[in-house]
Amino acid sequence: MEKFYLTTAIAYASRKPHFGNTYEIIMSDAFARFQKRMGKDVFLCTGTDEHGQKIEDLATAAGISPKEYVDRVSAEIKGIWDLMGVEYDHFIRTTDGYHTAAVRKIFKKFFDQGDIYKGFYEGWYCTPCESFFTATQAVDGKCPDCGRPVAQAKEEAYFFKMSNYVDRLIKHIEDNPGFIEPESRKREMVNNFLKAGLQDLCVSRTSFKWGIPVDFDDKHVTYVWLDALTNYITAIGYDPDKSFEEQSEKFKKWWPADVHIIGKDILRFHTIYWPIFLMALGLPLPKKVFGHPWFNFGNDKMSKSKGNVVYADELAEIFGVDAVRYYALSEMPYSSDGSITYESVISRYNNDLANNLGNLVSRTHAMTKKYFGGVVPTPGAEEPIDGELYAAVKDAISASVKNMNAYHVADSLEDIFTMLRRANKYIDETMPWVLAKSEESKPRLATVIYNLLEVIRVAAVLLVPYIPTTAKNVFSQLGTDKTEFESVKEFGALEAGKPLGEAFTLFARIDEAKFLEDMEKKRAEAEAALAATAEPEHEAEIGIEHFSGVELRCAEVLTCEPIPKAKKLLKLTVDLGYEKRQVVSGIAKFYKPEELIGRKVVLVTNLKPCKLCGVDSFGMILASGEEDVRVVFLDKDVKNGDRIH
Repeated sequence: MEKFYLTTAIAYASRKPHFGNTYEIIMSDAFARFQKRMGKDVFLCTGTDEHGQKIEDLATAAGISPKEYVDRVSAEIKGIWDLMGVEYDHFIRTTDGYHTAAVRKIFKKFFDQGDIYKGFYEGWYCTPCESFFTATQAVDGKCPDCGRPVAQAKEEAYFFKMSNYVDRLIKHIEDNPGFIEPESRKREMVNNFLKAGLQDLCVSRTSFKWGIPVDFDDKHVTYVWLDALTNYITAIGYDPDKSFEEQSEKFKKWWPADVHIIGKDILRFHTIYWPIFLMALGLPLPKKVFGHPWFNFGNDKMSKSKGNVVYADELAEIFGVDAVRYYALSEMPYSSDGSITYESVISRYNNDLANNLGNLVSRTHAMTKKYFGGVVPTPGAEEPIDGELYAAVKDAISASVKNMNAYHVADSLEDIFTMLRRANKYIDETMPWVLAKSEESKPRLATVIYNLLEVIRVAAVLLVPYIPTTAKNVFSQLGTDKTEFESVKEFGALEAGKPLGEAFTLFARIDEAKFLEDMEKKRAEAEAALAATAEPEHEAEIGIEHFSGVELRCAEVLTCEPIPKAKKLLKLTVDLGYEKRQVVSGIAKFYKPEELIGRKVVLVTNLKPCKLCGVDSFGMILASGEEDVRVVFLDKDVKNGDRIH
């Protein structure tokens, strides 16, 4: 059996992955399922990247160890992958003992064979991306990959001699069309990096400790990208002490990878540094690196700071897992960025899933029950399938497979739904309800209903890699076990005379206006809750001498009355023990005069007098809040005039 080894970029265990991050694992799972349907022995590897300065900083801020921090985040990532129905074969963590041991040996091997040397790094560094950049790459002091500010860094480091392998890598790329896809990304890597002059790569750090130690120099930890990239071989048992021929049968079976599926932002690491590392190890290069585009929120890249982050698990709570999978796979173009908005999710859900698929299944099932007692009818004696519908089925099968093999996932799904739209049109053309009125047209009715049921079955077979639970539910309603890809090569595998399964709604339509109204309400509530817990802005720090200069004393309210034509102000007379004073305070909206009389308050007594609405005020009453003001009251036992420190 032909093997197929595919990997995702391992998710960085710093934060919960947003929808754009989750797209990659959904797409990879769809590819893995598809290759299995094509009869291949498939191995899907994914996992989490758990070292680096950013994680060390986040753990410190959280008051826990880096290992505790990544344990939490890795578990959350794995939970989301599981929720999305991903059938991975191995989930690697770069803190796993077998991986860290292999990385230490790989680093030492590179050093011993002269690929690594010690020096000093000085330049720009992006902590979120764990990447170094030259002054020309870091335009306006910002990271060219993520756009965030970079900082100057200088530290002792080991470097990998990239220049030793550049010519060999360029030749490999030119001799192997399809090694980098899409083609536009290949040109970018070759022209902008390789031919422009590739700098030696910093492969160790000394400014932090959360990483895999360098065995022979304990001041250094392995640079996170050397650590992370090697997961693709350590996950399948690579032993740095052995040649390729001496590796385990498992490793030799699966390596080289058939495809690395990654985001376009890390293409440089996977198509330049990773192949060079493999060359230095004497290992074959992967067959393909596919750099998929990003999912943006509307027109903007998802960013927590912008407040436009969408999470796959939260979408699944609303629409269901398969609807999330379908949107991710159908909405992302082959080479340009995709977009997600709640409006577009609802549109895809209602038009494609609820209407074209769900309604077709529902109508056909209902007609089969009404006209044939819920049993799959035997087609009439005439040609068992109408020409145009038959052509649509054949086209869908061949085109969807061709597009999937070429990594055009959205186009592959569109091929299937084009067939479903043709089936819906077929109902309008044949009008089964009219055919049912005459016994003479009953054979024709049987043909029409059978054709519809068989098209639905074919669609479900093709949809297994993309929306597997939905496909399973369709098979259940059809009462069929003809679910393998081989069963669609000849039209008519659905067995006549067998009863259908129980009918149920696949996707209930969503009221867009009500949904968006509810979402806006939840968003407003969340913002209010966040504002309530957010740290307020602070004044500049002051010394004790400045604070002591503010004279605060206990004052008892003797009288209180509104000020005419001043809705916000109250005029109070207060007793300081040694004197009585008149004070004006803007608390009329929050207190009635009788609520204040007899209460003891904190008064700023050395504030310069002022006039408010023409009334003299000799001090200020302390209160909290802005929208809901509350006066600071003192215990009744505090003596009038006592100083408050």
